[in-house]
Amino acid sequence: MTRTAAEVLRAEDVHVVRDGRPLLRDVSLTVRAGEHWALLGTNGAGKSTLLGLLGAVVHPTRGTVEVLGHRLGRVDLRELRAFVGHVNPRHPLTSPLRVRDVVLTGLTNSVEPLPRWRPTHEQAERAEALLATLGLDALRDARWPTLSQGQRGRTLIARALMPEPRLLLLDEPATGLDLPGRERLLAALEELRTAHPALATVLVTHHLEELAAGTTHAVLLREGRVPASGPVASVLTGDQVGLCFDLPLALERQEGRWSVRIRRTR
Repeated sequence: MTRTAAEVLRAEDVHVVRDGRPLLRDVSLTVRAGEHWALLGTNGAGKSTLLGLLGAVVHPTRGTVEVLGHRLGRVDLRELRAFVGHVNPRHPLTSPLRVRDVVLTGLTNSVEPLPRWRPTHEQAERAEALLATLGLDALRDARWPTLSQGQRGRTLIARALMPEPRLLLLDEPATGLDLPGRERLLAALEELRTAHPALATVLVTHHLEELAAGTTHAVLLREGRVPASGPVASVLTGDQVGLCFDLPLALERQEGRWSVRIRRTR
């Protein structure tokens, strides 16, 4: 009998209301170790709100959220967030740090190296290994302002992985990337999943072309509700994604990657 992987996230009957406006309604989701989820929906569908819940940044108005076995409202969030890597390509970092130093700030959760703080030998080796995994070893001494958008995205992923989180949340990591940058990012994510098989990921996007071939599950969001959730083969169909985006869509998948077009109607 196959042993079920440990739960990393569980949301049950979650509602989020802000200023009297419902942002999420009746949302339930379970993510297990080693699973790689895509969170898809139009702008304003509630993707960022749901990602904030999963990252212990937003509290539900009603319902329960458990992250790594700890229920929100009953745990010190600062301690919990150390085990959750949250990657936002709009990170506020502006300092001309070297790439290696940016990655190491993931250990101190700061945007600058702390005075008199020095990484251990093991931590320095981990930073080097992550740089290699994400295709950044040749850029280890490059300054942050000189990096392309794609290089910055991969650097921030390495930074988020420094504390060895069990969960990695990716908020539209391909934003602003050209085609080569997007493909390098997706290749790096595939390499990451191979190197860290127990790591769970949740990636937010509204473009199916931005999903890596290793995506295992998907959840669709429409007006704060979840019309479909589960393994990608059952969720990412033309009918279900079309309903989510309110368009007649045709989906194709080749070598694990998706493409989408508007279905011709007569």
